[in-house]
Amino acid sequence: MDNVNNWYELGPFTVFDVETTGMSARNNRIVEIAAIHIEKDGTMSRYESLVNPGCVIPGRAMNIHHITNEMVAGAPKFRQVGFEFIEFVDDSTLVAHNARFDLAFLQESLVRCGLPQWKGKTMDSIKLFKQAYAGLPSYSLQNLRRTFKLQDLRPGLQAHRAAADVEWTVQLLEIAFTALLKKLK
Repeated sequence: MDNVNNWYELGPFTVFDVETTGMSARNNRIVEIAAIHIEKDGTMSRYESLVNPGCVIPGRAMNIHHITNEMVAGAPKFRQVGFEFIEFVDDSTLVAHNARFDLAFLQESLVRCGLPQWKGKTMDSIKLFKQAYAGLPSYSLQNLRRTFKLQDLRPGLQAHRAAADVEWTVQLLEIAFTALLKKLK
């Protein structure tokens, strides 16, 4: 770590987020997935897709992420999206804010459609942030977004949509890794 000048040199990383029909990975389905792949040289590429869950999106879920049944009606099923996603993440470390939730949905969805589960490394940005900034009152994405005045790098993206949450998580990853790297020097 002594030779690391920039946080992304610790990668490659793929920051991802899912939006779902509910809270249970076993009983609910993914309706959106987004990711940013960050190479060791800092270059980034993006993946995002709505997903047709094959079921009705409950009103309480729509109230959170604002993804409607009409929006996903023509979207691909998870099998296609899952295959593309696994190719996109390649040999990187998967990172999510509250990784247990997102990874549970990813793994369950992969198994459900006959694709192999993710066996690579994973990281939870909440745990990383708690190491870098212990004692904050909340580590929710929206609270950290306000506390660290995160930028809207892609205008028009809204909170609780996968692409926006991924953009903010990448910014948090940079903040946390930079703080931790400074402590090591």
